[in-house]
Amino acid sequence: MLGRSLRHIYVQVLIAIVIGVLIGHFFPTFGQSLKPMSDAFIRLVKMITPPLIFTTIVCGASQIGDLRSLGKVAGKTFIYFEVVTTLALLVGMLMVNLLAPGEGLNLQVGTTDTHVLAQYQTSVQHGNGDLVDFLLHMIPSSFMSPFASGDMLQIVVIACLFAIGLSYLGPKGELLLSFFESVSDVLFRIVALIMRLAPLGALGAMGFAVGKYGLSALHSLGMLLITVYVATIFFLVVVIGTICRMSGFSLWRLMGHLKGEILLVLATTSSESVFPQLIRKLEALGCPKQVVGIVMPMGYSFNLDGTCVAQVICAMFIAQAYGVPMSWEQQIALMVLSMISSKGAAGVSGAGFVTLLATLTAFKHIPIEGAALILGVDRFISEIRAVTNMIGNAVATLVISGLEKERDETKMAFVQKRRAAET
Repeated sequence: MLGRSLRHIYVQVLIAIVIGVLIGHFFPTFGQSLKPMSDAFIRLVKMITPPLIFTTIVCGASQIGDLRSLGKVAGKTFIYFEVVTTLALLVGMLMVNLLAPGEGLNLQVGTTDTHVLAQYQTSVQHGNGDLVDFLLHMIPSSFMSPFASGDMLQIVVIACLFAIGLSYLGPKGELLLSFFESVSDVLFRIVALIMRLAPLGALGAMGFAVGKYGLSALHSLGMLLITVYVATIFFLVVVIGTICRMSGFSLWRLMGHLKGEILLVLATTSSESVFPQLIRKLEALGCPKQVVGIVMPMGYSFNLDGTCVAQVICAMFIAQAYGVPMSWEQQIALMVLSMISSKGAAGVSGAGFVTLLATLTAFKHIPIEGAALILGVDRFISEIRAVTNMIGNAVATLVISGLEKERDETKMAFVQKRRAAET
C-alpha cells in the first residue's frame, strides 16, 4: 500500500516539501544552498512552456473550425476572465477595508529602506498601468523574440495569428497541422521526463525559503498575511465555488484531482511550473483539446485571480501604513490600474511584486517606497497567489467547455470518482 502511494507524484512532492522544511529549519545554510535545484526545475519547465503553448493553441484553434467559432470561444473566455478578475479585486478591496492590516503602523515617507526595490524597477515597464503600452507590448518585435523571452502574452498573439492563417489553407493545411500535433506529443513526452524531477524542485524551493526566512518569518507583518489568505480563501470558496456549482461540478473534487499540481505550485510559487501537465489533466476531465488550447494560454495572461486579490490588499496596506486617506473613487481607480498591470506583467519574473510596483508607479497617490515592506513576506503571499491563479484557470477551462456544450460529463464524473477512490 505504501509503495503504491509513493509512486504518485503528489506524494513524492509532499514528502520533498516536508524534508525541505526540516533541512531549512535545522540546517539553514545548507537549505539556502539547495536553491539551484528549484531554479533548475523552473528553468526546465519554462524552457518547454513557450513551444508547448504555441503548439497547443495552433492545434486547438485549428480543430475548432471556422473563425467565427474561434472568435466565439475567445470572446466568451475574455468576458469570463474580466468578470472573475473584477470580483477578485472587489473581494480583496472589501477585505482590506474590513480588516485594515496597515492601520497603526504610522510610517512616514522617507523612513523606509528602498534600495532593495532597485532590482525590480527595470521590470516595471512591462506593467506600468498604461493601456496603450500594454496593447503595444502584446505585439512582439519579431516572430521568435517571445520564445526567447518567454513572454506568454506575445506567444498567445503569434499562435492565434498562426492558427488563423492555417485555417485558411483548408485541406492543404492538414499536413502542417499533423506535424504540429506530432511536435506537441513529443513536447508532452519531454514534460513527463521533467516532472520526474518535481520532488527535487520542491525540496530545493522549501529548503531555501525556510533556510533564508526561517519559520519565524511567518509572524512578520502577520496581519497582512492573514488578510491576503482570508480574502483569497473567501474568493475561492464563495466566488469560484459558486461558479463551479453553477457549471455543474465540485470545486473540492477538482482540487482533489489537482492536488499534485497544487502542492508543486505551493512549493515553487510558480503556476507556470504545472502548465504542461495541467493541460493533460483538464483533457482527462472531459475538456475538448480545442477549448483547452484557447482558454489555458489566455488564462495565464488574462486571468490572474490570486494576483488581483493580493495586489489591491498590498497597495491598500501601504496606504494604511503611511496614513494615506483613500476615497472610494480612488480605490476604484486603484482597482482599474491593478487589473491592467496584472495583465501587462504576465510572464515577467517576479510578476506579483512587479505588478504591485507598476500599479503604485501609475497611481502615484501611495508612496512607492512602501513596497519594500512587502518584500519580507512576498514569498508567503506568492504561495497562495500562484495556487489561486492555477485553480482559477483550471475552473475557467471547465466552465467555458460547459458553456460551449463540449465538456464530456461522463468522462469528467468517471475521473473524479476514480480520484476519490484513490484518496
